[in-house]
Amino acid sequence: MTGPYDRSETVGGAAFFDVDETLITAKSMFEFLRFWLARNGHDDTRYQRYAAALRDMSALGLPREEVNRAYYQYYAGSYAADVRAAGRDWYAAYRKRPDAFVTAGISALAGHRAAGDAVVLVSGSFHFCLDPLAEDLAVDRVLCGELVVDERGFLTGEVVRPMIGRAKAEAVVRTIEELGLAAEDCCGYGDHASDLDMLRAVGRPTVVGDDPVLGQLARAHGWPVMSSVAGGREES
Repeated sequence: MTGPYDRSETVGGAAFFDVDETLITAKSMFEFLRFWLARNGHDDTRYQRYAAALRDMSALGLPREEVNRAYYQYYAGSYAADVRAAGRDWYAAYRKRPDAFVTAGISALAGHRAAGDAVVLVSGSFHFCLDPLAEDLAVDRVLCGELVVDERGFLTGEVVRPMIGRAKAEAVVRTIEELGLAAEDCCGYGDHASDLDMLRAVGRPTVVGDDPVLGQLARAHGWPVMSSVAGGREES
């Protein structure tokens, strides 16, 4: 999906970036959930209960897509405009942290942008979290969870399709086709085994951090591996 920050008219290539622990050090969905609950008058106990329930689902081996859908249920009945405004406030505070960003990921993104490549975020998170980041980093597109909003402007708690695993790869392939590019001219950056399908959809994958599954594949295929060391960004 494009946004008001879209500038992808003529590009030489494209770079697809996972977000959490690839560009930012946080898990955006969890960080924002804590912010949202506090903003609405709840103490940290409720956040801990919600987060534990999601972790328990993962520990039981439920598909990541199912856990992703369960997360969005927490916003059912919330006014979409309020969640969007909260996302902007959350990111405005988050970006000031000295450890907010993955230094190598941000540097790689800036390099692609300077080279004239289309820069695309691909994440299981959602627009209300990601759009402020996308604007800050001047990226071209955001491919992420699309939340269902009812006719009154309230979130139903549903997501059209979790942007997880294979869905990431399919979205990347569609975008490459829409931009009229060749996969071999495109780059991908991810930090987790769930990013593997996306990385295989491009010609030049790069692993961020020390995920053991991706690390093994990087060694086998000669993929570059970048550090996940944290850093801040200058105010703008």
